[in-house]
This record gives sequence, structure tokens and C-alpha cells, in this order.
Amino acid sequence: MAHSAEGSNGQLARKPLICCLIDPHTWFKPERLHPKVESLIYWRDPKKSGAVFGAGLAVLLAMVCFSVISVFAYLSLTILLGTIVFTIYKNVLQAVQKTSEGHPFKNFLETDLTLPQDKVQQAVNVGVTHVNSVIVELRRLFLVEDLVDSIKFALLLWCLTYVGSWFNGMSIVIISFVALFTLPKVYENNKQSIDAYLDLVRSKVIEITDKAKAAVPIGKKTESDKDK
Repeated sequence: MAHSAEGSNGQLARKPLICCLIDPHTWFKPERLHPKVESLIYWRDPKKSGAVFGAGLAVLLAMVCFSVISVFAYLSLTILLGTIVFTIYKNVLQAVQKTSEGHPFKNFLETDLTLPQDKVQQAVNVGVTHVNSVIVELRRLFLVEDLVDSIKFALLLWCLTYVGSWFNGMSIVIISFVALFTLPKVYENNKQSIDAYLDLVRSKVIEITDKAKAAVPIGKKTESDKDK
């Protein structure tokens, strides 16, 4: 079992970086999402998804025009005023109708909001695993364990300099938020055709990478070096 796992990790390690970036299964795993989150981003209930998408996009756009502190303060103040007005309205209504329904937000007040320790620990462990993998991969790229991979990483960083000149951090967050509510649904509806194009691109990338590595063997360990 250990040998097969090691072989699998070796195959993952040899997979070109750009193939990992264009493969949706690498960075997005819907089966790991909470059912409610999965329902929102796949628009199972258009009304709920539309409300969450609209509210989230409005908050992000507000952060572009105002500071985060101002947006948080105004948003919290709006919610608080709404709950106060609604509570007063329900209390007056109960007094007029002489009913005893209790606090209007009783169900929400009784909801357990504490985070389960096992889930938190599991999330932390998964996060630490991913951080360790990223650190090892960055060490491999920056210290030029494989020259071709390091050159491709340098090209990626060079492209990111242009992305940084075109978009600021908030713009990237907004684009990512919009993509979260659009790309999964688009991929789900056009999975076969998208996978076909991705397989074509992936095969071309692997072919070009193999030719580049064969032409530039610097930085690769030979079989004799591995045996030593």
C-alpha cells in the first residue's frame, strides 16, 4: 500500500503545474462542500442563490468605494436597526392582539452557534497539510530542482505582474466571487465538452513539457544519482 501511494504521489509531483491550474478537479472539489454551500453556488434554489449572490456582490462593490470598517459599520447598523424595528413591531402586535408568541427571534437565539471541535480540528489538519505541500513545492521551484518547472513558474509569476497591474486585490476578490457563482454551474451544464477541450490542452502541455525537458536536462537527477 505504501509503495502504491508513493507511486501515486510521484505521478502527481510530475504533473505539469499548468495542467494543475487548468484542471478544475485540482482546485475545486464540490463533493467536499457543505450541502448548503453546494446548493447555493449551483443555484439549486434560484431565489436563495440570487439573494446571497446579490447581497455579497453589493457588499464587495461597497468595499471598493468605502473602507472595510465603514462598510462593516453601516451593514451592521442596518441589520441592527432592522431587528430592533421588527422586534418593536412584533411586541406591539402581540400587545394589541393580546397574544404571547414570545420573542420574535426565539428560534435563532436558541440555535447552537458553537463550532464543533472535531470539525475545527479536521479543518486545521487539512489546512496544515495544504500549507506544507505548498511550502515543499515552492522550495522545489525556487531552488531549481527541475529547471523546466522553475522556468514555467517564473513565466507564471511574470504573467501575475501584468494581472497585478490590471486588477487590484479587491477586483480579484469580486471576480473570484462572481466566478464562484457562475463557473461551477457552467461546468456542470457543459461538462463533456469542457473536459474534451481540457484533455486536448493537457495533452499538448504534457507533450511540450516532455520535449522541453528532453532538450534541457539541467536540474534533473539521473538514474545513477537516484540509486546513490
